[in-house]
Amino acid sequence: MKLQIPNALLVALLSAWLLACGGSPLCAAVPIAETNSAYLFTSFRDADQKFLRFLYSFDGYHWTNVPGTFLEANVGVNKQFRDPSILRAPDGTFHLVWTAGWHGDQGFGYASSRDLIHWSEQKFVPVMTNEPMTVNVWAPELFYDNGQFIIVWASTIPGRFPDRLEKHDNNQRLYFTTTTDFTNFTPAKLFFDAGYSAIDGFILRDAARFVLVNKDNSRTNLNLRVAFAQSPLGPWQSISEPFTQKFTEGPCALKIGDDWLIYFDAYRQHIFGAVKTSDFKFFTDITKEVSFPEGHKHGTAIQVSREILAGLLQNTN
Repeated sequence: MKLQIPNALLVALLSAWLLACGGSPLCAAVPIAETNSAYLFTSFRDADQKFLRFLYSFDGYHWTNVPGTFLEANVGVNKQFRDPSILRAPDGTFHLVWTAGWHGDQGFGYASSRDLIHWSEQKFVPVMTNEPMTVNVWAPELFYDNGQFIIVWASTIPGRFPDRLEKHDNNQRLYFTTTTDFTNFTPAKLFFDAGYSAIDGFILRDAARFVLVNKDNSRTNLNLRVAFAQSPLGPWQSISEPFTQKFTEGPCALKIGDDWLIYFDAYRQHIFGAVKTSDFKFFTDITKEVSFPEGHKHGTAIQVSREILAGLLQNTN
């Protein structure tokens, strides 16, 4: 028989555990920057492609479902919910963007929240209407730098780039827009073209440089690479060889101790995997060391306070 722990008890145990950890050598191995913090991973499910879900972790390696759902998508032509990307702005507001549809939507969904439970009215952000032949807007990803939000996504504009082995309506490149208020957005521009079809661009800051983790979506590869720049807007250079196996996508990363953990969706195996690296030159596959709930699909992972996590665990949606 499977033991079911009530949410209220789970919250109480969580709070007691976190309080007990303060300064305790027993918790020294837990690689969280602050003892009152946890990690949160946005998620969705292929079965419905409609709801925002969360996972949580105390070490970045072992992840557990947060019970319930926290937002039901209702914008765009298809009103889908996929690939949720989240970040917390300096003022404490959480900003969320997501894929609103496989095809036919020339923009993405957006909402904001202070507690991840109560959300603003959803918006559809039409970023590619200036390119009427655009087939899709996939996996928008958020990054904050120097007072502005950068949103990167993948789109196909048929005929814009040589197809080679790609289908005419699935030859992706990464594009971007910027905003300071999620009301006014700069015109979409090309963000990354390395001569291959690319999707799922994730930006991170590594000391004084920026790293772009992306999926090489060409038919021969279908795996992950990194590129480097001195600015989060590029130009992106020194593109690596692939560092994951074929049929991997949806990367995001967390800094855990001295290492970066890059998580990815191994979609043919129906599992989530990870590699770790300290220099983005050498990558160690740690898929056997991480664990994720069955059905988890890719989003982004961030660090949150214990109060935010406790509020989510208490929620009964």
